This record gives sequence, structure tokens and C-alpha cells, in this order.
Amino acid sequence: MIRAGAFVKVASGVLLGVVGLGTAFAQDKQVKEEHGRKWKPLPPLAHIVVTVEKGYNGHPISNAGVVFHAIRDGENDGNLEVKTNEDGRAVMDLVEVGSKVTIQVIASGFATYSDVMDVDMENKELLVKLKRPRAQISVYEDNSDKASQRQPGVQERVIPKVTPAPSSTTTPTAPATTAAPSTGTTTTPVTTPAASSGPNQ
Repeated sequence: MIRAGAFVKVASGVLLGVVGLGTAFAQDKQVKEEHGRKWKPLPPLAHIVVTVEKGYNGHPISNAGVVFHAIRDGENDGNLEVKTNEDGRAVMDLVEVGSKVTIQVIASGFATYSDVMDVDMENKELLVKLKRPRAQISVYEDNSDKASQRQPGVQERVIPKVTPAPSSTTTPTAPATTAAPSTGTTTTPVTTPAASSGPNQ
């Protein structure tokens, strides 16, 4: 009796296992038919961490914009922007492995940073040290790595103040006026009569 009960349990376990395998194969076939014959599984995604710091003291920069521009197989995969947290870190988990990504970092009061990264493995890290704004590149003079003459932020138009001419130590005198000789007669002003507004004048 004990052996018969054990046999029944083993037989039912094997039967359930076969039924479970058959169901799994049927579901797998159903998924492939549901997607069609050209369906491909999604490619693996990379985990990219960008840390943004101030170049002169190494403190993290929060709320800096990190733009990811991905290109895969010569086709544009789109742009994604992430803000850095209080530790200066921006995390992106939506870029496919095998892509070429242009990373652009924008922070208020700092020069924009840009770099190209090949995403060839699943975990990538990048440390960005931002500098203060640099002088504009010019053909006429060498401004390489010179500090900018403009202050960061919105630039207001500067109107130069007009300074008065330096005053001399002597005070100017009024020009002399000549008085008309008196003839003993007085002149009275002459008034002309006003023209009337009539039609036949």
C-alpha cells in the first residue's frame, strides 16, 4: 500500500512536469507567432553614470543638464536629457550597447562640456570637471584657454557714463552787453488786427 501511494505520487509529479513543459513550449511558440517572424528581442542596455564636478575645487554640481545623443549603426537613436542630483551624478539606463553617444554637460556659470563615448560594455562611468567660461575662439588672436571677458549669466547692455569736462579754476564771465543810447522816446508794441474767419474777406 505504501509503495502504491508513492508510485502514484511520483507518476502524478512526472505527469504534471510533462504538462508544464508542454505548456511552456506552447506559450513560447505563441509569443513568437504573436510578434511575427521578423521580431527580434531588444538589445542589451548600458548603465551609464556621469559625475559632474567643479574643475577648480572638485565639489559636485547639482541640477546640471546632461544630454545623451545616441547613434547606432549610423542612425539617430534620439536625445535624452537627465539632471544631476545633489551628488553631481546623472544616471542613464536607456542607451543600447554598441551605440556611439555624444554627451553634453550644461551648467549655469560654467563652460559647456562635450565628449563622444563608445558604449561597448554594459557599465560605463564618466567624470566631468567643468571649467569657467573660456574666451571666444578667434582667427585674429590666440584666445586658447584664456578666461572669458564676460561674466556668466545674462549680459545687460552697458551704457558708458558721460563724465563732465574738467572745470577750470577761473569762473567764466558773462559776455558784456551794450546798452542802446537813450533818445528820450518810448516805443510801444504794435499789434496787428486778427483776421476774421469769414469767407469774403
